[in-house]
Amino acid sequence: MCVLSILIVLLLGRVEASVGRSPRHRHTHQEFSLRAPHGGGSPAPAPGCCSPRSLPKRPHSVSITDFGAVGDGRIVNTLAFQNAIFYLKSFADKGGAQLYVPRGRWLTGSFNLTSHLTLFLEEGAVILGSQDLLEWPVIPALPSYGRGRELPGGRHISLIHGKNMVDVVITGANGTIDGQGSVWWDWFHNKTLDFTRGHLVELIDSRHITISNVTFKNSPFWTIHPVYCSDVLIQDVTILAPPYAPNIDGIDPDSSSNVCIRDCYISTGDDLISIKSGWDEHGINYGMPSTNVCIHNVSGQSPTSAGIAFGSEMSGGISDVFIKSVRVANSRSGIRIKTGAGRGGYITNISISDLQLENVSVAFDFTALYGGHPDDGYDPRALPVIRGISIRDVVGHEIGWAGCMAGLEEAPFRDLCFANVSLSVGAGAWNCSNTYGFSERVVPSPCLELDRKQQDGGFCFGEASSCFEAIRQYDSS
Repeated sequence: MCVLSILIVLLLGRVEASVGRSPRHRHTHQEFSLRAPHGGGSPAPAPGCCSPRSLPKRPHSVSITDFGAVGDGRIVNTLAFQNAIFYLKSFADKGGAQLYVPRGRWLTGSFNLTSHLTLFLEEGAVILGSQDLLEWPVIPALPSYGRGRELPGGRHISLIHGKNMVDVVITGANGTIDGQGSVWWDWFHNKTLDFTRGHLVELIDSRHITISNVTFKNSPFWTIHPVYCSDVLIQDVTILAPPYAPNIDGIDPDSSSNVCIRDCYISTGDDLISIKSGWDEHGINYGMPSTNVCIHNVSGQSPTSAGIAFGSEMSGGISDVFIKSVRVANSRSGIRIKTGAGRGGYITNISISDLQLENVSVAFDFTALYGGHPDDGYDPRALPVIRGISIRDVVGHEIGWAGCMAGLEEAPFRDLCFANVSLSVGAGAWNCSNTYGFSERVVPSPCLELDRKQQDGGFCFGEASSCFEAIRQYDSS
């Protein structure tokens, strides 16, 4: 019934994307009423989620024009970016360096970042991804995936890439990184690609990463993908892609820890934020969870998918995720869990509060019936464990279904906790199977499996981390 409701909603045209919104207005748009980001370039001091930091002052700086780059949108500058960063490597032990990108349209293929580097985009600067397939070389698959996400074998490298780095910053005065992904979307639909599409930004096995004050547009595939990373701050970014763009996630922390995402606006063709940790037996064997993830003050829309998602690739485990002050409009679902038999792994200790939903087909869409496997080597007996999810202080208008919960008979969802949830529901209320939990002050009344009161008061609705209190103190300062 939930799927039927979604189809009806889409046919009626309730979901209308407004992708072209100016990034300068993303925090003041009337749909979300978000306060402007805090000034000074430092995040909230949220222990357990991210540490307070200021952008490093690099003692050395060069312009991309110093290496012969031309910002006319036509001349390819791949070699200029590669040479500039190769030169700046020599300053890694001298306080690091900055690569300055001035106003202009700088067409380039893929290039790799390096440690102790700041990539700074001036206002009016646009880095354009080349639409030449050869400018995006093929690299090996991630070990936690075992193959490309869309096709067997390797995958195309991201436009901006890096591995085994420390102290990397991508920032600016609201410059833009545009992947020009439309050709990739056509190749995907026409099934003419031999390898999985590349991301716009992918950082691997790296730590102390900051991405801020930049607009990202039209990624070929997932937009920002930190994988096997730690100590990641993504703040005050705008991510845009048309609603018809296939599988264009916004931000996907993957097998990463100590990640802070805050003060962002995202409008894409897939999940706004999706927390991942590897795919089936490959993710299980690699064994690197996503943990200690804090999401605060994020808004956006995805007519085809979710505001915040978990999975579907979650085989290495996901835990200790703290989500506060999220606004989702014109979307298929608000919070979504995607998993299935063969995934293994776990999703546990998730705390969500202050969630506002507008024109959303399913507020809470949790399924353990999600398919898709990398190969025949997965173990169907590897069952996911989903338990310990607290959701409170939720308001929703024009909601199709309050909740669709489908666990496995052999591995039901447990300890799902809802409190102070008020949803204006049209098509239906709740549909639950193999799901157990607790609720209080929930409208419409949840399914019987959730319509129980927590007796000891200990698990469901206590503060799970000092993260929320630190954010509250920061925002009131």
